Amino acid sequence: MLSKIVIILSKYLSMKKILLAVVLMITTGLVFAQVKNPVKWSFESKKQGNGTYEVTFTAILEKGWHIYSQSTPDGGPLPTSFTFTKNPLITLTGKVSEKGKLETHFEKLFGVEVKQYADKVVFSQKLKVKANAKTSLSGEVEFMLCNDRECLPPRTVKFSVSLK
Repeated sequence: MLSKIVIILSKYLSMKKILLAVVLMITTGLVFAQVKNPVKWSFESKKQGNGTYEVTFTAILEKGWHIYSQSTPDGGPLPTSFTFTKNPLITLTGKVSEKGKLETHFEKLFGVEVKQYADKVVFSQKLKVKANAKTSLSGEVEFMLCNDRECLPPRTVKFSVSLK
């Protein structure tokens, strides 16, 4: 389609004007195609004592958006999941927990009972550092966001949290 527009314009405009028109069309397309990002992530660690830490992964969502629980059933939207990079100095204790106002309802679109959070959810992972050394917990969180009108494609955010 862009090539047809360029051919039509070339009959009426000089080459400089055609180039300017194409650049303006591409720039306009990029401005309107910006990716929505209705979530802000923050990552931090708190020392609990004797080499033990709790790392928190906080998602703050814009009004109207929600993120899914780790325990959302198969067949539904993508549940939030965490993948940790192997670190020989770290031993994870238990699974990632989640805290927030959990909303559960049957979603016709997916045909399952979904579990989701709005506004804010805090995920946390407890761990133990094997040596008295500075290290970090790194990895990725994969999640999906929806509102009443649309769902965004799943996203992955990398993180690295210093353990001091």
